[in-house]
Amino acid sequence: MKKIISFLLFTISISFLAQESINFEKSSFKDILAKAKTQKKLVFLDAYASWCGPCKMMEKNIFPLQSVREFFNANFINASIDMEKGEGREIARKYNIYSYPTYLFLNGDGEVVIKDYGYKSETDFLDFAKEANNPKLKKGSYKELFANGEKDPELLLNMMRTYADSDPEFSKKVSERYFQVKGKQPLTPEELRLLLYYLKSTEDQNYKIFIERKDEISQMITPEKYREIDSSLKISKVFEAAFDEKTGTIDDEKFLQSATPLIGKAEAENELSRFKVNYFANVGNFAAFEKAALAYYTDPEKFTPDELIKAAWVFSEHVSDPKSLKKAVEWAEKANMNIQNPQNTYILAKLYAKTGNKDGALLYAKLSKYLAESQGLDSSLANQLLETLK
Repeated sequence: MKKIISFLLFTISISFLAQESINFEKSSFKDILAKAKTQKKLVFLDAYASWCGPCKMMEKNIFPLQSVREFFNANFINASIDMEKGEGREIARKYNIYSYPTYLFLNGDGEVVIKDYGYKSETDFLDFAKEANNPKLKKGSYKELFANGEKDPELLLNMMRTYADSDPEFSKKVSERYFQVKGKQPLTPEELRLLLYYLKSTEDQNYKIFIERKDEISQMITPEKYREIDSSLKISKVFEAAFDEKTGTIDDEKFLQSATPLIGKAEAENELSRFKVNYFANVGNFAAFEKAALAYYTDPEKFTPDELIKAAWVFSEHVSDPKSLKKAVEWAEKANMNIQNPQNTYILAKLYAKTGNKDGALLYAKLSKYLAESQGLDSSLANQLLETLK
């Protein structure tokens, strides 16, 4: 009898421990928001999908941790909702939830306070929650704080992250205030990325920061890249005026007349060629891309391996002129001199095959297959090419 009782107690204790986790509400989402508003707390929403591996790992490894469950249960009204079932579908549409897990902190009015994604360690998950638990955020949403003149750098940075996808115009305004507040403190790599992300023209407020910190930014991205970005910004309006959206063509003469006084003739011609290369590739006008690329990639030494191999790839797929393909071989060879991976070697092999260099094609197709298989990657393209070379 004692053994049975001990076994039952052991089973009950194990069952009890297994259930310890964040206390997720079982009521409707509307009621959860109402409860949060009444208690003057934020809602933590774990937006998941039943098939999502990282979601299950969070549920198994992170939610049950004592530090996590105690903090979340004490400070938030918690909800865990499948975004592909019931009211979850409408919630996913409302908050633009496309990847899982997504974590939202919402105020009682259902406004997003802060947002993040993916599997997180105990420390990162708690830091995220403590960030959301900022007393300021209990008084209003990020947008309300911004409208009231919020200048806390950390809060502004989080505003940018939260609204980068759902409200880019608001996020851009936040970035402008953030860099004003930052003053002359050195830029971090992430801050530079954000500055460039929101910089669209010379009329943008952040362009002043870009100019004032030219030396610092040039050291971080190279002087050549800085000049390229600056030129693009200066002539963005010129492109708009010279480009005909209906026909998908650009008036070269009109563009050069306006751009040359701004950035010089050589740079204007280079920007025109670069625009054509990017545009014609994106719209699938490969005949026009061939002509533009031959003019733009004249000297491979001026371009990165990634730029060269992308152009070579388009030629390997869509170009048949022998002289053009010979130039693409040069680009692909240059790229392979710097980086040999399954993709680069396959593209060179395909170009060799199209230009009649069977030995070169066999060599690089075999190398592509070897590199792919040794890295656990798909080698089917290399295998298919090898079959055609037999």
